[in-house]
Amino acid sequence: MNASELSSAGPVRHATASAAGSRATSLDSPFPPIADYGFLSDCHTCALVASDGSIEWMCLPYFDSPSVFGSMLDRGAGSWRVGPYGIYVPAGRRYIPGTNIIETTWMTPQGWLRVVEALTIGPWHDNKHGSSHTRPPTDYDADHLLVRIVECIQGQVQVEIVCEPMLDYGASPASWSVVQSGEEGVCMMDATDDATAFRLFSDIRMGIEGNRTHGRHTMVEGEKRFCAISWTEGRGGPHTVDQAEEHMQRTAHFWRTWLAEGVYPDHPWRFHLQRSALVLKGLTFMPTGALVAAATTSLPETPHGERNWDYRFCWMRDASFTLWGLHALGLNWEADDFVQYLADMERNEDGSLQIMYGIRGQKELTESTLDHLKGYEGARPVRIGNGAYNQRQNDVFGAVLDSVYLHSKKRDHIPERLWPLLADQVHCAADAWKEPDQGIWEARGEPRHYVSSKLMCWVAMDRGARLAERRGEVEHAERWQALADEISEDILKRGVDKRGVFRQHYDTDALDASNLLVPLVRFLGPDDERVRATVMATRDELTEGGLVLRYRTDETDDGQHGEEGTFLICSFWLVSALSEIGEHREAEHLCERLLSYSSPLELYAEELEASSGRHLGNYPQAFTHLALINAVTHVIDAQQA
Repeated sequence: MNASELSSAGPVRHATASAAGSRATSLDSPFPPIADYGFLSDCHTCALVASDGSIEWMCLPYFDSPSVFGSMLDRGAGSWRVGPYGIYVPAGRRYIPGTNIIETTWMTPQGWLRVVEALTIGPWHDNKHGSSHTRPPTDYDADHLLVRIVECIQGQVQVEIVCEPMLDYGASPASWSVVQSGEEGVCMMDATDDATAFRLFSDIRMGIEGNRTHGRHTMVEGEKRFCAISWTEGRGGPHTVDQAEEHMQRTAHFWRTWLAEGVYPDHPWRFHLQRSALVLKGLTFMPTGALVAAATTSLPETPHGERNWDYRFCWMRDASFTLWGLHALGLNWEADDFVQYLADMERNEDGSLQIMYGIRGQKELTESTLDHLKGYEGARPVRIGNGAYNQRQNDVFGAVLDSVYLHSKKRDHIPERLWPLLADQVHCAADAWKEPDQGIWEARGEPRHYVSSKLMCWVAMDRGARLAERRGEVEHAERWQALADEISEDILKRGVDKRGVFRQHYDTDALDASNLLVPLVRFLGPDDERVRATVMATRDELTEGGLVLRYRTDETDDGQHGEEGTFLICSFWLVSALSEIGEHREAEHLCERLLSYSSPLELYAEELEASSGRHLGNYPQAFTHLALINAVTHVIDAQQA
């Protein structure tokens, strides 16, 4: 399959017909809207591509490594553009169906151009100096190549390549050197500093201009060219366009084969489920099975604000909830890998898991700021690392136990090496549930008795009891279930206000969207009046423009200043909760609206600005796509029932 054949499968999605998220930004801003970016992944690292053909975020060799292209956070922090000279707005962009390969179509005064690009994946290969994999090898692995194929499909087009890396998060310009290959028609150049090196390949002639390489070529109808960067051990890569197309073909085969393993309803919204599944797979770190919360750091939750965090790590909560979505679609392999990743993690002295780890299992994720970067549209500070790694968040025990319980029902087996970890999490929940914590939203104010944390401690005891029963551990099951009943009694006594609505924490009547989980984790049935009252109060009192806030910032001590956008995961939770209580028409309407807010490429950030539909926060966001799967599945099940 060549680039032309790849591009023939399905209609082009035009950027001009996309959702409000891409339109809502200042026209004079040098930064593209967050929703303008496309997401490429090889399950080791990722790249974000703006619609003008510039890669503006890419870290090597892993998701959490320093960036080599970082102009998403500072216009001087490096980019790599491939596209028509002097034309920056494409005619259309789309993912080639069933893949994480992006196709961009350009119209110029003289002709039409197509660019197909991917972080490529191919057959498993052994590395001379060992592998980063801790999971058993599969048939595929990352090529450690980013390949871009350019085709003139009509007329003639002048194509430009500008590769201007700024290494170590924009701190160091690359030094370029020409590599003599002895082959005619292939240009190779190395970009290096003390810690990073990659090689640029192309069949277009290029020259060095300081810290960048630059090439221009006039293509005629039917002509194809390529460029690629490689960070393999031997810095190998394609030398011809035919070789580049072979890499693209194998990558398309990988993604489509993986996607076909899932089960999707025959419904108009199945496309959203498939795209979200591809995003979640793309955010999974193949060597260990960890799932990064998002591909980026420090994209602002508030325009020009300080709520900017590094999300390139694995949160136990996010990854555990994501297993819901993967299992719902029949994609069980990634769930297996994540369960083993859990078993590998170094625990705290009391046996508890941290709330988050590095994607290779690192415990310490010390937070620091990059003061030399100006931030996306001036939003500072730009952070790397995340200081929340050592917070107390009591909900993590329940998230882990619930995901493993669900996994055990699907697989009818609990790995023996996992049981001591699970038992320790139950014991930790038993000890911690009476203590205040920072809550599901990682508030940086005073610890509180958050209802959602008590709720997830109940989940830990309840699921722990069920797992113990499955193992024949009757004494454990009875003791843990008795404690689950005690936690339930405490929540219902102290966590519900006079209206019968679940409160944020025991010392307030403020609302919190995390209490929409009450029916979703089966703490109470959907016909309970307290469930209905909480869902309706959230809908009526914790929304802006019909979209759900996590909480009111003026009612919550979260340790930060300023407002924040509506949280997409909370709005999708509301869809699921409305469906649970029988408000199917309202759930369907809200879900349809949320789907209309997707980016031009059907991706979601963490938040939406309710007044404009502008995407805010890190992107693409795994938790949002998980909640989408849950919500869409609820609505489709209700329709088909």
